[in-house]
Amino acid sequence: MTAPIPRDIPDLPALPRTAPQLLPSVVPARAVVPPVRRPLTAVYRLALAVLATAAALTEILLGSPTRVLSYFVIQSMALLALVTFASARRAWTARHPLPGAVTGAALLYVVVAALVHHIALADAAPAYAMAAGSGGGATWLEPVAGHLLHTVLPVAALLDWLLLTPPARMHLRHATTWLLYPLAYLAFALARGELLPGSAGRYLYPFLDVARHGYRSVLANALLVGLAIYAVAVLLVALDHTRPKTRFRL
Repeated sequence: MTAPIPRDIPDLPALPRTAPQLLPSVVPARAVVPPVRRPLTAVYRLALAVLATAAALTEILLGSPTRVLSYFVIQSMALLALVTFASARRAWTARHPLPGAVTGAALLYVVVAALVHHIALADAAPAYAMAAGSGGGATWLEPVAGHLLHTVLPVAALLDWLLLTPPARMHLRHATTWLLYPLAYLAFALARGELLPGSAGRYLYPFLDVARHGYRSVLANALLVGLAIYAVAVLLVALDHTRPKTRFRL
C-alpha cells in the first residue's frame, strides 16, 4: 500500500502570481481606428486637382504640347492632380489616406518648382515663358495659368498638407528617394538639348543651357538645385513631425 497524499505540502514554496505580459502589437493604429468621411476636404482637394489640370492644359494648348509637357512644373503639377484627386476620393468615401511618401513627393515637387521659378526665372532675361511664341488671341491666359502653376496651386497644396493631412507620416529616408525623379529629369533635360541641336529652345531652363554656360557651370547649377531640393525635403519631414495634429476634421 502507498501512503495517502497529504492535502497540504508545507515544504513547497508558493508560486508567484504574475500577470501575463502583453506582447507589443504589430498592427498599425489606422487598422483599428475607423476612418471618418470628410466631404469638405474632398471638395477642396477635388477643386485643387481640377485647377491643376486646367492650368497645365492651358499651357499645353497655348504652346507646343511636346515642349510644354517636358517642363518640370507641368509634370509635377500632373502628379499633384493625380494625388489630390485620389486623396479627394478617399476622403469622400471614408478610406485611409494615401501614404506619406506619395503625398510628400507631390508636395515637394510643386514647392520646388515654385521656388525655382520665383528665385531664378521670374526676373530672367529674356522673359521666361513656357508657351512663348505661341501667338493667338487669348494671350492673357498664359500669365494666369503661370500664376496658378507657380504660386496659387503650390500654396494651396501646402495648406492642404498643413491643415487637412495627418502629421508624422513622412520619414527621413523618403528625402533620398524623392531625389530620384529630379535626377532623372536632369538627365532627360540634358539629353533633350543634345538631341535638338538646331532648336532655339533646346534647353528648357536658362541655368541648364549647356550651349551658353558649358557643362561645368550647368552641373554646378544642378548640384546646387539638388542640394536645395534635399534641404526642402528634410525641412518638410521635420515639419511633418513637429506640426500639431489638427483637432477639426473637415
